[in-house]
Amino acid sequence: MNIIILDTALEKQPKIINLDTTDSTNLYMRRLLQQEKPEDFTTVMARKQLNGRGQRGAKWLSEPGKNLTFTVLKKFESFPVVHQFALNICVSLAICDVLQAMNISDVAVKWPNDIIVDSQKVCGILIENIIQGDNIKQSIIGVGLNVNQTRFEHLQRAASLKNITGRSFDLKVLLHKVLECLKIRFSELKTGTVDQLMATYEQLLFRKDLPSNFENDKGQVFAGRIRGVSASGKLVLELDGNMFKEFELKEVALCY
Repeated sequence: MNIIILDTALEKQPKIINLDTTDSTNLYMRRLLQQEKPEDFTTVMARKQLNGRGQRGAKWLSEPGKNLTFTVLKKFESFPVVHQFALNICVSLAICDVLQAMNISDVAVKWPNDIIVDSQKVCGILIENIIQGDNIKQSIIGVGLNVNQTRFEHLQRAASLKNITGRSFDLKVLLHKVLECLKIRFSELKTGTVDQLMATYEQLLFRKDLPSNFENDKGQVFAGRIRGVSASGKLVLELDGNMFKEFELKEVALCY
C-alpha cells in the first residue's frame, strides 16, 4: 500500500489535541473554551466521532481512523458579523487548495461549503461562530474530509481521496497541510478584500451557470441556474424569465 506524504512546513505548529473518541470535535472545542483560553488555531482531531454533525442538522458518518475529522479554533480581534460568509469562503478555498496541490482535478464547492470532486462529496464543513455585539470573536471550524475510507453505504454521492486517486494518505501530515492552507487563506482575508476571495470562490461553484434542478423548503422542484453568491452568502439563482432570486441555506437544495 502506497502512503502519500505531502510536503508541508508551518512557521508555527498549532496545538493539536488528538482524541481517540469524542461526541464531536466541535462540541469538544466548545467545552474547551469554557475551561480555558486556547490559542489561535488550536485543533482538535478525533479518530472516532460518536455524534459528528454536518449542515442542515445531518449526521457526519465516518469510519474510525480512516478520515480527517477535526475542528480548528480561529480567533479574531474584531470581525464583523455581516461578513461571516467570508469565513465559509476561506475554509472552502483552503480545502480546495490542498486537493488541487495533490493534482486532483474537477474540484468544486457545492454551496455553501461542501467540497465536491467529480460530482462526489469528499468534504463537509460546519462553522459555528461565537458573537459579541456586532463582531465575531471566535469561530469553531469543523471539517470532515474523507481520506482513506473506501466504502460509503447508503451515501451514493460520497467518495474519498483514496477512491479518487487509488492511494492512501498519512492523516497527520494531511492535517498539517490543511492547517497551512487555512492560515494562508485567513491571512488573505486580512490583507485583501472579501470581493477578491468571493471571485475565486464563485469560480469553483459546483454547476455554476448550468441548467439544474432545485428543491425548495416545501418540497417543490424547480429549474434554474446558479449565477453566484450574494455578499451575505445567499445563493443567487436565475429562474425562468430572466428573474434572479436569492436563497438562504434552508430554503433550497441542489438536486444532482
